[in-house]
Amino acid sequence: MFEQRKSFSMISRISRDTLRRMMERGDDFILIDTLPTTIFRKSHLPGAINIVSDDIVTAAPRQIRDREATIVVYCANGPCRRSDLAAERLVELGYRNVLDYHEGKADWIESGLPVETA
Repeated sequence: MFEQRKSFSMISRISRDTLRRMMERGDDFILIDTLPTTIFRKSHLPGAINIVSDDIVTAAPRQIRDREATIVVYCANGPCRRSDLAAERLVELGYRNVLDYHEGKADWIESGLPVETA
């Protein structure tokens, strides 16, 4: 389900299947695509909002006021570090329920799951 990873903030990872089930159940969470806006517009996971990892410190407090909200961040794929950085920054800002879909958009698409365009 969730896997702890060793880092400064001990961000939990979320699997594709768990994320998909959360979406199917209509769970209350915020999904953040941390990639540049041009890439987000081409394709993103259903329901995702775009907050570029470099802007997370200033944008998140304006867009996500509830520090208890469940937040899932993702980027392109496992080697991409944007979601890791965004997750750590969110925790540093005081968000308590941050999950990292580490495998990212590539894993989602390779599994045949749908994406949206802006």
